[in-house]
Amino acid sequence: MIDHSASAIPSYVRLDGEGVTLVVATGSGVPAVLYWGAALAVDLDPGQLAALAVRGEAPASPADVAPLALTPQMGQGWPGRPGLAAHRGGRDWAALALLTSVALTPGRAVFTSVDPAHGITLVHDLALAGAVLTATTALINSGAALLTVDSLAAPVLPLPGFATRIIGFEGRWAMEFQTTAHTRTMGSWVRENRRGRTSHDAFPGLIATPPETTESQGLAWGWHLGWSGNHRLVVETLNDGRASVALEALYLPGEIRLAAGEGLRTPPLYASVSAAGLTGLSQGFHRHLRARDEHTRLRARPRPVHYNSWEAVYFDHDPVVLSDLASRAAALGVERFVLDDGWFQRRRSDRAGLGDWTVDRRIYPQGLAPLIEHVRSRGMEFGLWIEPEMVNPDSDLYRAHPDWVLTTPPAPARLFRHQLALDFGRGDVRDHMFATIAALLTEHPIAYLKWDMNRDLSQPGGGDGRAGADAHVRGVYDVLARLRAAFPAVEIESCASGGGRADYGVLALTDRIWTSDSNDAIDRLAIQGGFSHFFPAEVMGSHVGPARCHITGRQLSMGLRVATAFFGHMGVEADLRELSAQEAADLAAGIALHKAHRQLLHSGDLVRIDTPADSNAFAVIAADKGEALLSYTVITEPRAIFAPALRLTGLDPAADYEIATVWPPRLALPELPQQLAVRGDVLDKAGWQPPRLHAGTAVILYLRRIGQSGRS
Repeated sequence: MIDHSASAIPSYVRLDGEGVTLVVATGSGVPAVLYWGAALAVDLDPGQLAALAVRGEAPASPADVAPLALTPQMGQGWPGRPGLAAHRGGRDWAALALLTSVALTPGRAVFTSVDPAHGITLVHDLALAGAVLTATTALINSGAALLTVDSLAAPVLPLPGFATRIIGFEGRWAMEFQTTAHTRTMGSWVRENRRGRTSHDAFPGLIATPPETTESQGLAWGWHLGWSGNHRLVVETLNDGRASVALEALYLPGEIRLAAGEGLRTPPLYASVSAAGLTGLSQGFHRHLRARDEHTRLRARPRPVHYNSWEAVYFDHDPVVLSDLASRAAALGVERFVLDDGWFQRRRSDRAGLGDWTVDRRIYPQGLAPLIEHVRSRGMEFGLWIEPEMVNPDSDLYRAHPDWVLTTPPAPARLFRHQLALDFGRGDVRDHMFATIAALLTEHPIAYLKWDMNRDLSQPGGGDGRAGADAHVRGVYDVLARLRAAFPAVEIESCASGGGRADYGVLALTDRIWTSDSNDAIDRLAIQGGFSHFFPAEVMGSHVGPARCHITGRQLSMGLRVATAFFGHMGVEADLRELSAQEAADLAAGIALHKAHRQLLHSGDLVRIDTPADSNAFAVIAADKGEALLSYTVITEPRAIFAPALRLTGLDPAADYEIATVWPPRLALPELPQQLAVRGDVLDKAGWQPPRLHAGTAVILYLRRIGQSGRS
């Protein structure tokens, strides 16, 4: 590592990734991003960027304008939102930490800045790998007295003036990851979340683009905070035209206090740039996740097809029925059977039992062993649902330890789903839950845990009377890390009433995200599409639900349900006893098709395709461009007689591809391709004309490269 002291700090620091360049200027005494965008020539003199950015003095403005530092500080006279708000009893609030050293290694730069007068040290760690910048800000209390931290942003990045469209993510239970576009104007676009988990309505990510950017063309910038708790996203545009983006964990009053010598590091910021549209941006994030060490376990073997018992039996557990469902699931080609909520003490509804993680012997007289043995005898793994962070007041655990819950007395406790949240900021709670789960995993051959969280942390007060939301999330991370270390072969799913806890932080400790509690295949297209902006298919739980969705009441065909679940980590969540012989055959065929193509699905590049609102289309293309799968779904009756042609970018333009319709079965339309050979360039520039289909119909095409242009 090259360490530049204050006397030898370089004027500019440059990091380059795949199609991305980051330049940080240091001449003002603070590290400030001079350029972050599409790749620049390797021999470019950064001084040219600085020369082009020079501004004159404006009326009623300071002659020496404060730069947009990685942490804008109040001591700079920064006119916008500061990246740090901290104080000692109302003093030492206007920090001005100046750069003292820069440490450089390939692809990484660490900037250290010190304010000795206010006892503040800031460390910015920037690493660019692939197309994604991973960045953190660390704050060290180098003073003698306690330092209260109200806010600390991850490194703040500039946004070009022409990037005026903000794409945010909102939603609710059973309708997560909905994208909404806003026009950036002067002032601040702010999204805040105080639910104690990632949340259904305020996913910690955003995208910014010029207005003309599409899925396949144009510039796009994306940010994601890898944190599973309260957070704040701010896009700020000053009246001088400068714009910036800041993401941070949101701290409750007095929640973070640093003693002398203590430090605080922000959750990692993941940020990327693409010159190939929104799809190119997504591909960069997907490749980054797939390259992480934590993702290695997901590449070690094919992702097993799931069966989950919830929508078949809910709380009405009967070992005979469940064994029958397991047999039926195995016959369909399922590889993992997951026993959902209802297996433990007094759990006949959501009103009792949470916290008492022992098998209900009234339902399972011999415990879970006979069911597990039956599942494994059918060639499937066994998985189990748990909700360790929660407790029902009607439970032995709560009666023994009422002081273990998060509350804000004297206000009455607010129940969600008849449950309270345990305080994972407490060591005794963490130790108890680790021991309880470890006992289950030791006693039974459990290959998979579905870790659920069915309520917000709406009153996150610890036993000491202080706010405890941040400590709770860190405590959950601690227990997950301990479980991963003790039981490395066990996979864990992050579920929070569906997609309420979905982020890169929890995904470093888990293997799958349950995207939504809704298995409605039509709604899932938008849910999974929004999810796909940051997450690849192999971590996206997607299930074939019942013919009539239990949440929306919509009646949907097996062909559509399979086609939608097909493109994630596929599973089934329905009462298999209700299937007709034809439905069972179609479902088995869909599972077999998924297995045949899941290597492509879980490693290929996603290409979303711009379509009218009445339809949905996307493709997955192999890294070597040798094969692809194309999905096309008619959502509602189209306004035009025929849909516009679908242009598929990303194939080898000089190669010929054989196209065949592989789904659904028994859809006989002469215009659907069977063994059509088309050049990749034609599919990109002219596109494929979809046939007229009924609303609620999906088709999947398979494309296989058969040679270069002019060769068979």
